[in-house]
Formats: sequence, structure tokens, C-alpha cells
Amino acid sequence: MTQPANTPPQTVALPATTLRASRPFCRFEWMIALRYLRAQRREGIISIIAGFSFLGIMTGVATLIIVMAVMNGFRGELMDKILGFDGHFTLYGASDPIENYAAMADRVKTVAGVNAVIPYIEGQVMVVSANATTGALVRGVRSRDLPKIQGIVNNCLRGSLKGFDHSNGVIVGFRLAQDHNIHPGDSISLISPEGPVTPFGVAPRMRSFPVSAIFDSGMSQYDQTMIFMPFALAKAYFARKGASAIEIMVKDPDRIADYEDALKKAASPAVRLVSWVDANATFFNALNVERNVMFLILTLIILIAALNIVSGLIIMVKDKTVDIAILRSMGATRSTIMRIFLIAGATIGIVGTLAGLLLGVVFCNHIEAIQSFIATATNSELFSPEIYYLSHLPADMDHGETAIIVAMSIILSLLSTFYPAWRAARLDPAEALRHA
Repeated sequence: MTQPANTPPQTVALPATTLRASRPFCRFEWMIALRYLRAQRREGIISIIAGFSFLGIMTGVATLIIVMAVMNGFRGELMDKILGFDGHFTLYGASDPIENYAAMADRVKTVAGVNAVIPYIEGQVMVVSANATTGALVRGVRSRDLPKIQGIVNNCLRGSLKGFDHSNGVIVGFRLAQDHNIHPGDSISLISPEGPVTPFGVAPRMRSFPVSAIFDSGMSQYDQTMIFMPFALAKAYFARKGASAIEIMVKDPDRIADYEDALKKAASPAVRLVSWVDANATFFNALNVERNVMFLILTLIILIAALNIVSGLIIMVKDKTVDIAILRSMGATRSTIMRIFLIAGATIGIVGTLAGLLLGVVFCNHIEAIQSFIATATNSELFSPEIYYLSHLPADMDHGETAIIVAMSIILSLLSTFYPAWRAARLDPAEALRHA
């Protein structure tokens, strides 16, 4: 039986589960997005751009994590070494030297939060041996104060500190001993310009001292220039009537402002109190500026990789114009199309960020082995202690800082996908099929 001519054509009913009714970020949207990212013969350029975007984000995140960890470790190691030798406060008297140093030290000890008080005598000398002639800084300390100096008493100490006050010996740094080829038990000659006054001028004072011990602080600046001498011996050698200064160790060196007024009041209003922050302000300010600049510069690597995601998705939208039109004709909404391309771009960014995080953590945890391998392979010294002051390459990952890097990379990746995804969602299916 034939249908009447004026009867409208019958339409096929869509099933209940249409594309229009699909939930956001459902399995169908993930399947389409991941399929667009896979390499195919006709769309090879898209996969190449996606691959470079992935490598760029991974490299940027890993580099940023590694550099920030190394700079944090470098700053922390320098702080430990500097504070291990110089203390948190240095107290200089109104007159030089401090003749009443013992009474002043006892008063300072009573301040809450003070852990140690170390009077010392300091003077410059010339170190003379059969192998070299170098300059050094002699510091006279009491035997009971030596355990409070972290840079001396450690596992790297060679020799003995027993009976240091009565030994007439000195403790020299590892690199100074290496330059002069001396060992515990050998002797070195020290020449001080602070000698007796004669009709012909000031005569230098020269004396030979046995080497009681050799310390290795891990910081070349101290290991090459510091010599420790018994307090009474330094007092006689430099002809001083008192201490050059008094070092003060406090419980919390990060809150030095809390101690200043109490220390000045306990010592004397006329004294000059210098904190470790004031003494090293220029150095640590330079480190902070360099750290911030490196963070900004390396962030550009992640930004450039995110821009690659933009270009890759725009090319993908252009190439998938017909596919988008067909999906729209089948009932896919603009939101569905937008989410498909958001998933495609976000996958590159998030996976690249996680891969960079993994690479950065592994590199930081094995940085010493990697440094040794590269140095051996290239037959060069990558981390010279004479330049960087430290004997090894430190790395200290800050969890909060690492989380900020990861979050920043993911946010940049997500932001870079919005415009291409919005452009794909605004595509008119009729116009797309007409020009296909």
C-alpha cells in the first residue's frame, strides 16, 4: 500500500541516551579527546606539536623544581656554615679590645634564649711553610668554647683537641693544610704585622706553632683562611689586653629582633651589637634577587610550552572541522565540543606537569651521583669549592614551593586551552559541512 503524497515523511526516533543527554566529562568525551591526540598519518603535525608541548612543560617544571631546590640548599648550607663559625650576634666593645670580656660574657649568658657566649681574639697573619705563603685569620678561643663551634667539631676533624689550652698548638682548615702540605704534628710559621715598635718602625712578629688538628667545615672560605689558637696564647702572641669581640649563639636565629634590646642592656649601652643578618645582608639579598629572577625566567619555559598547546589545539580544531560538524549534527552540544578540546589540552598540561614533577624529584634526590657522573664523563669540575664556597652541591626541595610550581603549570595549561575549545564550540556545523 502506497503512502499518500501529502503525508509527511516519517522520522526515526533517537534512542533515549543521546549525545545531548551525556553527562559532563563522560567516557564518550574522554574517548574522542584522547583519540584526537593519538598520532595518525593524516594528522601527524598535531601529534608532533602535542609532543613538543608535553616535553616543554615537563622540562620547564623539572628545571624550575631543580633550580629552586639547589638555590634553597645553597642558601641553607651557607647559612649553616656562616652561623656555625660567626655566631648569631657579635658584640664589639666601645673600646678595642674588650678588657672586661669575662664579666660581660657572664651578664650576656643570663639573657633568656642565649645558648652560648664565646669571647675571642682575632688577628691577621701570614702563613709560611716550605710549600707556600698565604694569608690567614687567627682566632683565639678557649678550649671549653670549641665544642660550641660547629664548623670545627665534626666527623671530619683530624687530630686531637685534648688539652688545647695548654698545647701551644693551632687548629687549621683542611684546604690551608692542603696548600701547605702539612699534617697533625707538623709545624707552621705565622708572621703577624702587629709586632713591637722599634726605631725603624713596627717589626713583624714571627713564631712557629705545632698543628694540633685539622678541621673540614665543608666551606672553602673558612677551610682555607681560618686558624684557631688557644685564647691565652693568642692574647700573648698579638699582645692584646682583652678580647677582640664576643660571639653570641641564640635559640632562634630567625627572630634576632627579639634578643637585641635584652643583649644590649645586659652587656652595656655603649657596645655595638651586629647580627648575622646585618653582617651578611648584601650577600643574602643578592641570593634572594637571583632566586626570584631565576624563578621568573624559568617560568617562561612553562609559558612557552603552554602557548604551544594553544597553537596545537587551534590546528586540531581546524583539522577536525568536519568531525565537529558531524558531532553537532548527531546531537552534541557546544558544551560537549568545548569539553572535548579542554580535555585534550588539559591532558597534555597535567601529564607533562606530573612527569616534570617526577623528573625533578628524582634529579634532586640523586643530584650528587648525577654531578659525579657528569664530572667524570666530561673530565671537568662542575662545582668548584673555590667559586661556590661549598664542597658539594646541595638540594633542598621546599614542599610548598614545589606545590606552587605544579599548580602554576596546571593553571597555565588549563588557561591555554580555553580559547581553542571556545572556538571549536562556536563552530557552525552547516557552514563547516558546506566548505568541507
